[in-house]
Amino acid sequence: MNIPTHPYLLPADDAQAGATPVTLLTERDYATWLGLQTSYTTTWLASQGFRPERGRFLTVPGIDSPAGSVVVGLGSNPGIDLWLAAGLADRLPPGDYRLATPLAPGQATHFTLGWLQGSYRYCRYRSGENLPARPRLQIPPGADVPYAIAAAQAASLARDLINTPANDLGPAELEAAARSLASELGGELQVVQGEPLLAGYPLIEAVGRGSPRAGRLLDLRFPQPGAPRVTIVGKGVCFDTGGLDLKPAAGMLLMKKDMGGAACALALVQMLRTLQAPIDLRLLIPAVENSVDGFSFRPGDVLRSRKGLSVEIGNTDAEGRLVLADALADAALDTPDLLIDLATLTGAARVALGPELPAVFCGDPSVLADLQRHGQEQGDPLWPLPLWGGYNDELNSRIADLNNASASGFAGAITGALFLQRFVADPARWIHMDLYAWNPKDRPGRPLGAEAQGIRALYGLIRQRYG
Repeated sequence: MNIPTHPYLLPADDAQAGATPVTLLTERDYATWLGLQTSYTTTWLASQGFRPERGRFLTVPGIDSPAGSVVVGLGSNPGIDLWLAAGLADRLPPGDYRLATPLAPGQATHFTLGWLQGSYRYCRYRSGENLPARPRLQIPPGADVPYAIAAAQAASLARDLINTPANDLGPAELEAAARSLASELGGELQVVQGEPLLAGYPLIEAVGRGSPRAGRLLDLRFPQPGAPRVTIVGKGVCFDTGGLDLKPAAGMLLMKKDMGGAACALALVQMLRTLQAPIDLRLLIPAVENSVDGFSFRPGDVLRSRKGLSVEIGNTDAEGRLVLADALADAALDTPDLLIDLATLTGAARVALGPELPAVFCGDPSVLADLQRHGQEQGDPLWPLPLWGGYNDELNSRIADLNNASASGFAGAITGALFLQRFVADPARWIHMDLYAWNPKDRPGRPLGAEAQGIRALYGLIRQRYG
């Protein structure tokens, strides 16, 4: 495989005499290291009150060389995670840097990926601002550069899509993003809309009916006959007013991110294809806008789904599960070895786990355990919740097969997952991820705004199971 390039990375074999060395130090090793330094360095560190607390760093100006050096604290934990390096890339001044501390290959990969994550900026709407000047890292020995760049580019794709306001990203623009990916990576895109959408995917059509921007189903395939089949479904609600059950103004402020599941699904597909995962890959995105006009679907309507189940509408703001239901039913017809859906589905998942931990559901506990382990290893955390069958009666309807909203306010993330489970053929081969796709506060490497979640964890699981 050709080693890819990146504007914020320097090749490992380049002699960067002017690159600033970066030394990583734990609290335990700091005193020993300090005893080996020049009096100038020790005096400078003391004058600045430096302590090797985790994430804290200090630039030591150079005397004989303009490069100087950077000292980075690891605290009591010698581990290297993404966000340590992201903080450096985010806060160091532009220039060239190299690690002076040897790292194991896995740590070198994490450091490289973290550096790229910390370099991300969304500049589309800032006048005169293009690719910002950022610090560059000489690739540490042993780092898996193709993986780090592919993971960073996937995260940037998802972040860019989610950050884009809804006036510039509707169903047609989401289709354009899928078409671009198909062209770049050798896929085949089919788009279902208009009368075929109404006939074959009535729930998707109903949700998008109230918007002048026509809804559609995006079906992107990368066929590899004979390989394991993996199908990914992403919720593509490009803006969610709540429909006739209109959200309050505060509830609509972040609804440009309601296509976060689709963005993360596109990013995962890009990563899998870039790194040549040996799978027969399919992506389904129901792309709609849940808006309000005289054609909008109503509370109390009964709609027929692609699977044939009738759904009473208890709440038009529970629209994500409706569009996913038709897409999941279609996906199940291919009997994939693994079916994954990604969705910004419920506020209840955020109440339970907060913005950083997507909730995941699966009928096979071993799959959940493996997925959680990959999330921990890759700095992409998530947390399992149960498909608790005792709550199925919360979805009962007196006049239809089921209701799209629970009658109570309890266990909203679980009842949302139970609704989707009705449209899945084999829950043991299905993963449902209820994610937030947003950073509610500014942190190094995680700026306020869009966030890619679940991508690296799912990539690790797929590669573990299918090569």
